[in-house]
Amino acid sequence: MRFSRILYYREAELFMKIHSAINKPSLKRRDFIGQGSAVALSALGINAAEAASSKPFHLWASGDCHVGTDKKRGRESLAEAIRQSEFGDSKRGAPSFDWDIALHVGDFSGNQGSPKDDEGEEVVRQLAAMKKHRREDFYSLAGNHDASFANEERQWWFRKWLDPTGENTVVSGVDNARRRFPVSGTWERYSFRVGNMLFLIMSDRNDGGPPVGRGKRGGYPAGAVSSETFAWWKDQVESNQDSIIICAHHHMLRETTVASGPWEGFRKKADGGWKPYYHGYYPNGGPEGASYLYWLDDKPDAQAFEKYLAQHPGAIDMWIGGHTHTSPDDSYGGRSHVEQKWGAWFVNCSALTRYHVNVANVPMSRLLTFTPGSEEVLAQCYLHTNQHARAGWYEKAERKILLKKEFVAAKTG
Repeated sequence: MRFSRILYYREAELFMKIHSAINKPSLKRRDFIGQGSAVALSALGINAAEAASSKPFHLWASGDCHVGTDKKRGRESLAEAIRQSEFGDSKRGAPSFDWDIALHVGDFSGNQGSPKDDEGEEVVRQLAAMKKHRREDFYSLAGNHDASFANEERQWWFRKWLDPTGENTVVSGVDNARRRFPVSGTWERYSFRVGNMLFLIMSDRNDGGPPVGRGKRGGYPAGAVSSETFAWWKDQVESNQDSIIICAHHHMLRETTVASGPWEGFRKKADGGWKPYYHGYYPNGGPEGASYLYWLDDKPDAQAFEKYLAQHPGAIDMWIGGHTHTSPDDSYGGRSHVEQKWGAWFVNCSALTRYHVNVANVPMSRLLTFTPGSEEVLAQCYLHTNQHARAGWYEKAERKILLKKEFVAAKTG
């Protein structure tokens, strides 16, 4: 059965149950409105857990807000997107949309060196734009621009201000105990479950010093993970083949989506050299892999994930990343933002920034809708400005993703 039919019939069935029940003489409308949702549904003879398990699950995926860069130009890249999601944008004619959790795939900072506390404070301030969601509904990982220098405390800025595991609740506002879907792990790698979906979240490790990490200037763009993180990912994948497995890292894997191949971060100059395009050119920073996950510890172009997935097709269902900012119609390298390879789907969901890039950047994000009882996922593209097309849903970039298993929602109540 197609995604749209499943969604239509299930929502219609629930609506009719509620409509019929609130018109019963035994229950006044004001009583229904005044009660909590679980109590009210119970009074209607509708099981709250059943209602929750039939509700579509909406994952809002975004990345690369580069808050400091856009702030200098008078734009709140993160807060604006949050406000649009919750309340719409009447000025641009863009609608609001429902989401259950948000996943931001890193590069909160726009700093070209090690991020500083003032930008961390600004990130937390912009996250406070959420009025319909908890701070704990927002999940995060570190990108290359979020990295500390090698002579600083490891990834101190990300751990202090974004803090996915709630190590610094007073500063970050994250209390893991308040998460609807609690995380297990560390700031570098953690997991959480939503029904039969397992999320495996991995931060970039661009903090070890040259050539992998940051030098005197610039966050070297090539992606990196530790061998410990790869071993953890492999164990999680092999131990959970009964689950829908969704992985996330700041970077895409090699040759999976737009401009994610060797040397595709740049353009050739007339003299045969390289010039920055999607990414900055740093000759000593693994420039070949500037557009993808390139390093495993200090091994260049390791392709650890790629080799594993090639040998075990279908081992995961989806990889969500960002890093390369461009327009939703760009297909440089012969690949779009959403592609299938090795039996898995790859989704580049960036970027929220408008100004942190050398090419014309289009602020956008993705909404992924999972429907209980269906293998289909609707991947919609939301434009946050009018510069490329009218703000709101960009149907040309909409995709249908087919999972290997039906989504089973988490039962609550």
